[in-house]
Amino acid sequence: MKLHQNIYDLPAFEKAVITIGTFDGVHKGHQEILLQLVSEARKIEGTPVVITFHPHPREIIKTNDVAISQLTSLEEKATLLSKLGIEHLVVIPFTKEFSEMSADNYIKEFLIKNFHPQKIIIGYDHRFGKDRLGDFSLLKIQSIEHHFELIEIPEKTLTNNTISSTAIRKLILEGDISSANELLGYEYHFSGKVVKGNQLGRTIQFPTANIEFEYYNKLIPADGVYIIECAIGGKEHLVQGMMNIGFRPTIDGTNRIIETHLFDFNEEIYDASVTIYVIKKLRDEKKFANLDELKKQLTKDKEMSVAYFTSNTP
Repeated sequence: MKLHQNIYDLPAFEKAVITIGTFDGVHKGHQEILLQLVSEARKIEGTPVVITFHPHPREIIKTNDVAISQLTSLEEKATLLSKLGIEHLVVIPFTKEFSEMSADNYIKEFLIKNFHPQKIIIGYDHRFGKDRLGDFSLLKIQSIEHHFELIEIPEKTLTNNTISSTAIRKLILEGDISSANELLGYEYHFSGKVVKGNQLGRTIQFPTANIEFEYYNKLIPADGVYIIECAIGGKEHLVQGMMNIGFRPTIDGTNRIIETHLFDFNEEIYDASVTIYVIKKLRDEKKFANLDELKKQLTKDKEMSVAYFTSNTP
């Protein structure tokens, strides 16, 4: 898949079939739409194109002061879209100026001028342009003048699909990672760099790798202990392990950290880039009376994690 981040340097898309959206998470609901996009493109030997925005429009048109945490970084979104057969991802820098484009100009000067679409697939309730005045009806009128087919994702399809990025964010923040993964259609993951901690884990035979998040606005799961797999340095091989997110109350920690313990692994990986795949939550973070009690619990956590991998390995 080709990623385009310069609106002024786009190729001439051959029989473009396009859809537009933020697609945060590229979850199962999104996947249904995107697979339809690919199918419609194949019918006419055309090119499936996804148009998205960065940063998230709500970061520019702020309706409240709550920070927006996202399920996918731009790079993660591109990878997921590529796996679905999308050939081109066009990333539009979302600015205040862009948000003030009239609905008519959005269609004529943005969509038609840059993409010359043969087909546009869009939800029945899609809104666009200044003050969100553009809608499906306006696109339908313009489709006659500009000779493109408009395909509606009907209300029934969207209503019956209970999957939403908002619902998935809520599950992750509540620690229900298993349910979130079911709605996503894959394991929630994040990337970061291994940084030095206080190395306390080594003293109780549970050495950990502390992870510094790569993306400032990536959603962090709820505090607790999780079963994970870890990809190191871009390698496809995954290392099994467990992860703690929280403040380490047993040692009076004051900073929220992410630390992973990898099973049967003793390589030096400081400064390495890693991707953590979060599989299942084991328990909430807890304060123990002393380090011996903490070690006993970590031993139980590891046993449960190993048992999970044993029973879920083909």
